[in-house]
Amino acid sequence: MASRSPDAEVSDPVDYYLEDMEMHGRAERTRDAYERVLRGFDEFLESRSTEPGSAGHRDCLAWLHSLRGELSPSTVATYATTVNRFYDYMTQVGAFEENPMALVMEEMDESIEKDPERRDVDVATMGEFLGRISHPLHHAIVLTLLKTGMRVGELCNLDCRDLRLSEPGLAGYDLDGRPQLDGRGDAMYVDSAPARGERYNGEIREESNKRKRSTVIPVDDELRCGLRRWLAIRPDTPSPAEPLFVSTAGDWGQRLTARAVRHYVRKYAEEMGWYEPGAGAGENVTPHYFRHFFTTHLRDRTGDRGVVKYLRGDVASDVIDTYTHNWGDQVRETYVEHIYRFD
Repeated sequence: MASRSPDAEVSDPVDYYLEDMEMHGRAERTRDAYERVLRGFDEFLESRSTEPGSAGHRDCLAWLHSLRGELSPSTVATYATTVNRFYDYMTQVGAFEENPMALVMEEMDESIEKDPERRDVDVATMGEFLGRISHPLHHAIVLTLLKTGMRVGELCNLDCRDLRLSEPGLAGYDLDGRPQLDGRGDAMYVDSAPARGERYNGEIREESNKRKRSTVIPVDDELRCGLRRWLAIRPDTPSPAEPLFVSTAGDWGQRLTARAVRHYVRKYAEEMGWYEPGAGAGENVTPHYFRHFFTTHLRDRTGDRGVVKYLRGDVASDVIDTYTHNWGDQVRETYVEHIYRFD
């Protein structure tokens, strides 16, 4: 993923990271926001006579603790994510040996997702919201987000090969291209590899998949029906990657963008009274809200945090190997038995 190889020792890791962000096409406003956070983190480490490359998880915890008195919990979480991405990148290019923020983020995930200030929507009410969406594409993308908990960028990066449906009648679609789906029944494969600005499956991607590990997510009969309804009218596409979700608007047949998905969701959320400009994540229903909905409701129904974290792509290698090797019993059966229905 690196755009260049680092020197044996990077004199200014923050500068190095920001330069690579620029070469990857990140906007100046985004780079400025990252720099403010990373410079503040660097100054904190300097006060502890520590450099970013040698910091440990206790240094990261201490930095976050220092922020909590002056910043909101959501802002602290955003800052932590910024530093985590910085360390992830620097370890991938070989500038750092490890990411000390990774362990901290695993612990933070639970508290972030259980934010008590978020709008509380039960399954029946969410079903009413979904029932208002008649357009097959819009219905399919919202249903997919609700049923899988994937991020909007991950949804946009799905190709037809990432979907396996057992029922016949979908001539013209290659739904057998993923060996990872063999023997899994109806399922989706969400790869961790796609990255913004890089070629993947024959196409330069506009979004990155942010999950830690690739994941196989079961498809229940309700989601299968929604996807089949969409595939029945899906336009042809010029992309050799055969994206699963493509535009039916002005950019007809092109891969659906995260911006378009957010626009669709906002439109329907406003009609439901679930979106107000400036209200923030606590009140507004956005694509990311559906990930929160999935996590909360499936975790409450199963009582199995491990399965939910596997489906979200948030677990470490040893845990994900356990679920991968016994996927049918530990993932599919648990999912199919407990996943909520809207029809």
